[in-house]
Amino acid sequence: MALNDIEVQKRIKHMLAFIEQEANEKVEEIDAKSEEEFNIEKVRLMQTQRMKIIEYYEKKEKQIEQQKKIYISSIRNQARLKVLAAQHDLVSELMNDMKVKLIRLVENPEVYQGLLYKLMLQSLLRLLEPVMIVRCRPQDHLLVEAIVQKVTPEYMKVSQKQVKIQVDREVHLPMNTVGGVEVYSGNYRIMISNTLESRMDLIAEQKMPEIRKALFGINPNRKFFL
Repeated sequence: MALNDIEVQKRIKHMLAFIEQEANEKVEEIDAKSEEEFNIEKVRLMQTQRMKIIEYYEKKEKQIEQQKKIYISSIRNQARLKVLAAQHDLVSELMNDMKVKLIRLVENPEVYQGLLYKLMLQSLLRLLEPVMIVRCRPQDHLLVEAIVQKVTPEYMKVSQKQVKIQVDREVHLPMNTVGGVEVYSGNYRIMISNTLESRMDLIAEQKMPEIRKALFGINPNRKFFL
């Protein structure tokens, strides 16, 4: 049955309204999906930037911490070097005081003569050579020659050996030496140093752990004790 114009117009309007509704719904769906995707991308970008910021400041924090450790280590090393330098100066001052006391001891002729006798006899008994040469300070030549006359029979009695002892008049110990003697074998290949400085250095080396302990206490970094 043929439709009249009015009915045709109605159907066309109905179809247009349906199409427009479908289009509006599609547009709304696209808008909603776009908004959702936009929000997801925004969150992703924000999270990415946040992680970058966190990583940046974590890296900075590590750098600052490392610089802090280096600085503290440097300060500690400087302090340790200052302490060691101060300890060294104190030990040097102690050694100088000992040297001053030795000089005062040498200034007493009776005490110094007895000390030279013992130093020379000890040197002779350590060498046990048939010919031995004694060197001393130039100001001690006469005293040492007198001691040689006394020490020779004592040496032969103890060692049961004959000996010829000479005082070196050509080569001597420096005048600023505190005192004591050096004794050489006849061929000068063997030498026993019994100067007061060498004896003081030997005693200081042997007693240095005790000296440091007395002055500075036990070293907290030391692991082994003899």
